[in-house]
Amino acid sequence: MSDSESDQKPVAKRARGRKTTTVKSAKKTPSSEQEMFPRTESLKIFVGAHVSAAKGVFNALTNSNRIGGNALALFVKPQRKWVAPPLKPEEISNFAKIASELKYDLKKHALPHGSYLINIANLDPEKNKQAYGAFLEELKRCEQLGIGNYNFHPGSTLGNDRTEALAQLALNINRAIKETSFIKIVIENMAGHGNLIGSTFNDLREVIDLIEDKSRVGICIDTCHTFAAGIDIRTQESYDKMWADFDNIVGLKYLSAIHLNDSKAPLGSNRDLHQNIGVGFLGLESFRVLMNSKHVEDLPMILETPTGEDDTVWAREIKLLEWLIGKAKDDPEFIKKRDELSQEGAADRKVHEEKNNKKQDKKQGKLNFKRKKSKDSDADSD
Repeated sequence: MSDSESDQKPVAKRARGRKTTTVKSAKKTPSSEQEMFPRTESLKIFVGAHVSAAKGVFNALTNSNRIGGNALALFVKPQRKWVAPPLKPEEISNFAKIASELKYDLKKHALPHGSYLINIANLDPEKNKQAYGAFLEELKRCEQLGIGNYNFHPGSTLGNDRTEALAQLALNINRAIKETSFIKIVIENMAGHGNLIGSTFNDLREVIDLIEDKSRVGICIDTCHTFAAGIDIRTQESYDKMWADFDNIVGLKYLSAIHLNDSKAPLGSNRDLHQNIGVGFLGLESFRVLMNSKHVEDLPMILETPTGEDDTVWAREIKLLEWLIGKAKDDPEFIKKRDELSQEGAADRKVHEEKNNKKQDKKQGKLNFKRKKSKDSDADSD
């Protein structure tokens, strides 16, 4: 890519960050309907975004192509509904036709996201039955569409025994593998909030250990979740340590996808707050290192960053990330872009750092109070 091209692409005005963990596929704005961003060909790295599949699942392909995505994520049914009408034959055939025309490798570079309603670790029999039904339906939809990977959140213990919840999760994955043909079930790592499963590599390893057909299971590493869970990935050295730990505990052979998100919250906050690339606490260096990692070649790498419902934000972030390929840490253009984006997010980072500090102080205060109360109780008993 020429210097003039790289100068044009990396910066559009950033949309404000979202406050929830929900992925909202960006809608087309009048300007984005007219604007096309050519896909970069002949790359070993496949970057895309979680695009809208509104008015027909095949529209996800054209939406991805329009923003220059070489990979894509989508919902294969409405993500806030338990039940949806089955895919129509014409939807399935149109999806295959458009994928072929646009040269998307659906077995490798499409990564549907599971519904947020699904918790197949739930130990309540009726609720687990409902969750598993929705889970299996989405897997079968993926296979109807010729898609090879399906990403989902591993769920929550809901305060129940963690070992039992992990076993329930694995049991349902094993059932689903037997009831489908080829889809790989990709478990996403989480930010470590509350009773959520999957914020540690040990959680992921425990589940994989219980899977019978290990060729049908994989892991998606979300950069924001990883950072929020307390794993620092802001330098080459810390990334190398993370990959070494992942390989030792889980196994790099299970790495199947990446979610590309900067973080609005500081390291170890346990908060799943996505930010635009280079603007948050991770910073552009994190993504420069990642984009030059051999481990992520040929995997679907999916943006879930805020767009303000203007998906040209994603188009420019895709080009920014692709621009990082081959960039050295001391490259003057990279340093300039890194510092520009860091400055752009400085005020927002300060706000979230102050919020996090107050939260930690409050937590420490409660802990100190409990300790004092315990000591006073011990003294009284003496």
